[in-house]
Amino acid sequence: MKKQTRAAFAIGAATLLGLSACAAGGDDTAAGDAPENKDLSIAVFNGWPEGEAVSFLWKAILEDKGYNVELEYADVTPIFSGLSTGDYDLTLDGWLPVTHASLMEEYGATITDLGAWNTEAGLTVAVNEDAPIDSLEELAANADAFGNRIVGIEPGAGLTEAVMTKTMPTYGLDDMELLTSSTPAMLAELQAALDNGENIAVTLWRPHWAYDAFPIKDLADPEGTLGDAEGIHSFSRDTLSDDMPEITEWISDFKMDSELLYSLENVMYNSDAEASDYEAIVADWIAANQDYVDGLTS
Repeated sequence: MKKQTRAAFAIGAATLLGLSACAAGGDDTAAGDAPENKDLSIAVFNGWPEGEAVSFLWKAILEDKGYNVELEYADVTPIFSGLSTGDYDLTLDGWLPVTHASLMEEYGATITDLGAWNTEAGLTVAVNEDAPIDSLEELAANADAFGNRIVGIEPGAGLTEAVMTKTMPTYGLDDMELLTSSTPAMLAELQAALDNGENIAVTLWRPHWAYDAFPIKDLADPEGTLGDAEGIHSFSRDTLSDDMPEITEWISDFKMDSELLYSLENVMYNSDAEASDYEAIVADWIAANQDYVDGLTS
């Protein structure tokens, strides 16, 4: 009896120890296998179509992978600030080395540059295709033909700063007025002038769907006041690579040339499309470019 009791006790104790070990192991496994946060915010610059287009593209891609993606619109400076404080996870429209250089000086130490996905970008002053000039050097002498004005975009944009502080003084355009309001307002002015057969000069950038949509041309900038070709970069909050390494790897490897970007922008921003249609439009574009899209996460 004593041997049986001791044996029963030993078995019971071993069983309890085994259950305890399994419970402890189960807790460790649960903790180690805890699902990562799947919520992601992508900040989109107001009025910047290339960033909006690729943000909708990545929203669709990431949601297909099980992430919950929110697009949050704001002006450029608040987005850089928000990335530095972790209020946004990611943005896909940072221009370097010129356009957003001052913002990188201020916030670059507290955000992560995930690299350029397009290296064909550039700042421009564009005019109607049949305008009587081809270079910024000719604009001052022909200012009257353009109503003595250049139609610009947002007052705080890097493009606006470059035109105001470099282009206009260099080419003697100080007597011309640089009108600033917003990118949509500039595009509306461009459309109206072209419809009326009038000359117009606008601040613009490549890549932009306007080059496919309108008969316009860039004015040569022989003094290089608007800089050389720029890269369009993705930036993230500093800790995103720790929280979502899969996403940071995909975004770091992301590449899209201008012609492919134009094809996406053209279907999103044609005259019949509305913002409420963008998700369906992008889904159709993905289906038509499936091999490319699949390669972005393989």
